[in-house]
Parts: sequence; C-alpha cells; structure tokens
Amino acid sequence: MEWFEAVLLGLIQGLTEFLPVSSSGHLEIGKVLLGVETTDDLLFTTMVHAATVLSTIVVFRNQIWDLLSGFFTGLKDWRIVKDEKGGRMLQCNDQTDYLLKICVSMLPILVVGLFLKDYVEGLFGSITVVGFALVITAVLLFFSDMASKPGRKSVVVPENKYRNGISYWQAFAVGLGQSFAVIPGLSRSGTTISTGLICGVRREVMAQFSFLMVLVPILGETFLEVVGGEFGASSVGALSLVLGFVSAFLSGLFACNVMVALVKKAKLSWFALYCLIAAACIFIFA
Repeated sequence: MEWFEAVLLGLIQGLTEFLPVSSSGHLEIGKVLLGVETTDDLLFTTMVHAATVLSTIVVFRNQIWDLLSGFFTGLKDWRIVKDEKGGRMLQCNDQTDYLLKICVSMLPILVVGLFLKDYVEGLFGSITVVGFALVITAVLLFFSDMASKPGRKSVVVPENKYRNGISYWQAFAVGLGQSFAVIPGLSRSGTTISTGLICGVRREVMAQFSFLMVLVPILGETFLEVVGGEFGASSVGALSLVLGFVSAFLSGLFACNVMVALVKKAKLSWFALYCLIAAACIFIFA
C-alpha cells in the first residue's frame, strides 16, 4: 500500500464511520477502486477504526469526563434497594447507570469477538457481501425514519420514560444491532441508531449513546492487535499505517460533529437512498 492510498482510505474511513453508510463497506469499495490488496491484513482496518474512536473521544471529551468522574465519586453511594414490585435493584447515580447500560450494550459484540471472529474476517474482501449489506442498511434506515417521525408513537414503547432516556433492554437491543454490524457494508452507526429509534429511544439520546458504546470494543481490539505482534506481521508499512491513522482521525473529527447534528434533525432516509445507489453500482459494475 502506497502512502497516498493510505491517506485516501483513511479519509474514507473517517468521513463514513459516523455517517450511516458503513465505513467498513466503503473501505472495501475503496480498496477495490485503488487496487489495494489487504484482504489478509486487517491491521490497517483496525488502526483507522481506532483513529475514528480517538476522534470520538475528542468530540465527547466533556461527556466522557463527566461519566467517569461521576462513576468513581458515586461508588460510595451504591445501595441495593427494593423496587415498587418488591424486587431488588441497584441504586446509583445517573453516570453509573449510563455506564452500566453501555456495558450491557457491549455483551453481544463480546460474544461475536470471542466465538465468531474468524468467520467475520472471512467476509472481508467480498464486494458482493458489501452490496447486500448496504441494501439491509438502507432498509433499516428507512424503517427507523418512519418509526421515529415527530408525533408518531414508538412501535415498541408508547413513551420513553427511562432513566437517561434508555433502558437496559433497549441498550442490549442496540448492542445486538452492533454485533450484526461487524459485517462489511452493514453500517454500525446506522444499525445501532436505527435499532434504538425503532425501540423508542429518542434521537438526541441515540446520537450520543451510539458513538460512546463503540469506544471500548474497538480500543480493545486495537490493543489485542498490538500486543499480539500484528505490527510485525503486517504487510502494510509503518508510514502508511501512521498516515492512514492521522487521515482517519482528522476527517473523523469533522464527520462526528456533523453526524450528531444530522441524527437529531435530518431524515435518515436520504442516507438509505445513498446506500441503495451504492449497492446498485456494486451489483452493476463489480
């Protein structure tokens, strides 16, 4: 991989990671258009994903600091109390409740990482898989846009009154969506946001939750790649890895801010139309 190819692929990753159009799918499309052969080397893909996670941390740094500081300062206030139905529940502050829900959302992707990693890696490099997955992404985006129109009640819950705007079962459902989004072409942000909206989570809540829930899984995967010696076994040079990382980080900063605003206001069906057009181009020209 040449350095300019790494920069271009990093830009593609950064600009599409936060838009509901599948960054992994666009990376595969970019590799095909550039003639880059990296189907057996996922280190570059992991590194540019880590770069966009870093851009997420920068954009949401205040919220992350509030969550972490609130969690540690609130540990002393943990209590096991009885709920209205006579059951037992953990009493904690809002920051701890939010972090626990993020942990619940990560359970499905943990199962995929432990037991299905080899199968998932085998899907990369197939442009046909990307095409079909983009169609699924489009269907999800269109349906969630219809389900979350102003004034329309959720198909799952009539009104969301959960703490922090999201319940534990909704967090788990969003996590299930994320576990399927490991398929290249199935947008992670699009799938998680759509799942949340369909389950009754408000748009402004899902915009933040969707981006924060991916931090630990991707950073953990990057750490395992590093300690596992994947840098030495990589066919991609160090310069290309660094330039790809920087390119994805800078473009990710821009795209993250844009996407947060779009989720709150814009119609996701426009992205659904784009995914259908991209899928059609793959089926026609690939």
